[in-house]
Amino acid sequence: MKLGVVLFQLGGPDSLASIEPFLYNLFCDPDIIDFPFARMARRPLARLIASTRARHVARNYAAIGGRSPILENTMRQAAALEAALRAGPGGDPGARVVVAMRYWRPFTEEAIHALERHAPDEVVLLPLYPQYSRTTTGSSLNEWRRRFHTNGWNPRVHAIEEFHEDAAYLDAVVEAVNAALAGAADAAETDFVFSAHSVPLAVVEQGDPYQRQIERTVELVWQRGGWRGRRHLCYQSKVGASRWLRPSMHETVKRLAEEERRHVLVIPISFVSDHVETLHEIAIEQRRQAHGLGIEDFRMVPGLNDSPRFIAALAGLVRRALR
Repeated sequence: MKLGVVLFQLGGPDSLASIEPFLYNLFCDPDIIDFPFARMARRPLARLIASTRARHVARNYAAIGGRSPILENTMRQAAALEAALRAGPGGDPGARVVVAMRYWRPFTEEAIHALERHAPDEVVLLPLYPQYSRTTTGSSLNEWRRRFHTNGWNPRVHAIEEFHEDAAYLDAVVEAVNAALAGAADAAETDFVFSAHSVPLAVVEQGDPYQRQIERTVELVWQRGGWRGRRHLCYQSKVGASRWLRPSMHETVKRLAEEERRHVLVIPISFVSDHVETLHEIAIEQRRQAHGLGIEDFRMVPGLNDSPRFIAALAGLVRRALR
């Protein structure tokens, strides 16, 4: 048996010039922009939103090096996962892990062609979103279904749709939090702010399990960590004027400052890789806000990226999917 794994991620612009086409691809996604007559209006609307937002977004990317690091981080995850799947008794020496980005290169079609040349008998689809939402995992798997054609290669395909309760993943998060706490003030004086990417309330009201799964992950991480501080959950990265999940991180940081709290640790709970929403939105924008409001100690737990414990968790997910 030959094994192939596809790691799905959002993707990100690899230069300032690619920001606008990246945003256009994002807002052209029917799993993102969906309303009556959207088929006719989606492309012009996406073009308008992309051109309007590109200049503002470009400043954020310029502040973190002029591009998104998400592809580099995901490629490292893929290489580490491939090595883990090949290693040890029962490992598959021919295992191949490829990357499929949703809105920028390498796209899903490129990942399919790479796997096609390898022709594995079993393929595991692994979106790198711990909690399921139709706007993330759902969108990636829908794109796979649109693009995949057997062409004489017809593997058995297994899809992992979420891993928000996976014990090994939760342990990786706890390990990262404990590392970020090292040298901090007494944890009892720390406010642990779990932050997740927000989604429109309309998505949740239509039955999307994302909010419920975020809350469950936070609860399980908190139980495992056994920390003595205070716990909070907020949401970030809202776009547009519609109602999205709240409270926002801005509102949460402001409230903590008004309560004269001085030690804040932000835990990005819906992201497994560092990118603009952690490196700029949290580590630059929110830190600036916190310091301006008198919060002296503002820390962020880095993304899990290719930490050995997280890679071991991914390998466990793949092996269980095959069984």
